Amino acid sequence: MTRVANACDAVNLSQGFPDFNPPEALLAAAERAGREGPHQYAVTWGAPNFRQAFARKQSRFMGIPIDPDANVVVTCGSTEAMMAALMTACNPGDKVVIFSPFYENYTADTILTGAMPVYVPLHPPEFTFDPVALRHAFEQHCPKALILCNPGNPTGKVFTKSELELIAALACEFDAFVITDEVYEHIVYAPNVHISMAALPGMFDRTITCSSLSKTYSITGWRLGTVVAAPEIIDAIRKVHDFLTVGAAAPLQEAAVTALEFADSYYRELQASYTAKRNIFLGWLDKAGLSYTKPQGAYYVMVDVSEFGVTDDLAFSEWLARKVGVAAVPGSSFFREPVHHLIRFHFAKQPETLNAAGARLLTLRSHAGSFNNG
Repeated sequence: MTRVANACDAVNLSQGFPDFNPPEALLAAAERAGREGPHQYAVTWGAPNFRQAFARKQSRFMGIPIDPDANVVVTCGSTEAMMAALMTACNPGDKVVIFSPFYENYTADTILTGAMPVYVPLHPPEFTFDPVALRHAFEQHCPKALILCNPGNPTGKVFTKSELELIAALACEFDAFVITDEVYEHIVYAPNVHISMAALPGMFDRTITCSSLSKTYSITGWRLGTVVAAPEIIDAIRKVHDFLTVGAAAPLQEAAVTALEFADSYYRELQASYTAKRNIFLGWLDKAGLSYTKPQGAYYVMVDVSEFGVTDDLAFSEWLARKVGVAAVPGSSFFREPVHHLIRFHFAKQPETLNAAGARLLTLRSHAGSFNNG
């Protein structure tokens, strides 16, 4: 959809990246690292000063002690972190539970590992799961792992403590790993609270926590990811990581230490900033009379366009970009089930960008008569 947006000069609210710069202190650190180095390979599983700064920060926010030498691997983005985690946890033929809707890479990563995905639906509009259906998936398939995106992409769902405890209980009962994607851990809207699965009693040894610096510090192009896990899991992930990519960029790790040492006030300001962005964009959706699920975390919102007779969400998304001038992602790209009435916008944009998109969305109804399902 980014290509479509660029071709028709639409406001791009499809692919989830900011249109604003990272923090100035981080940019200054990147400039220093660019001139002073290091410019050669770091330790393959992560530069020591990066791992130390990261472990201090995560110990604070996860609420559990993280050892920089025993519990951390630095990867080339959370994409590699997830791939390394699945290759470590699973053998060919193993089953992996994935909540649907899901970030597209999860299915591809599972298949590339040689494992088989088993889908459990999250039910719109609140994207809750049926505990009976989840237990059935475990009983029928004895999965080796479950993938949990929290906060969720594309749903904006923040899993509650009781939901996490239910998942944890099944993982323990059936001796499964929980592989979490927590890249949006610091983008959570009150009163919701992000809880790391690894912090629940008895779960650290069977949880592989994947994350990255991309969303928290607005550096999606730097490709700095992380894995946190128990020492025996980390030993295996280091080997997989070494053969996948050798290591993440040394000068960028050096620069990122500055961000990892930010005071807690940075994260409060980040939350306030994204809360304001969410309020701006949801305000426009309200003005346009569009139905949506209010996101609890991350920076995405799922919008229900069934009132326009949509049965082909790809055709609708392309029409929306060309006719209305706003680009979204067709919701069906995230679902295993035949769901074609949802589209996803993201709001990691400057207020002026969100206002421009909102003003265009106000014209949607006047153009709706020209839409034709594929």
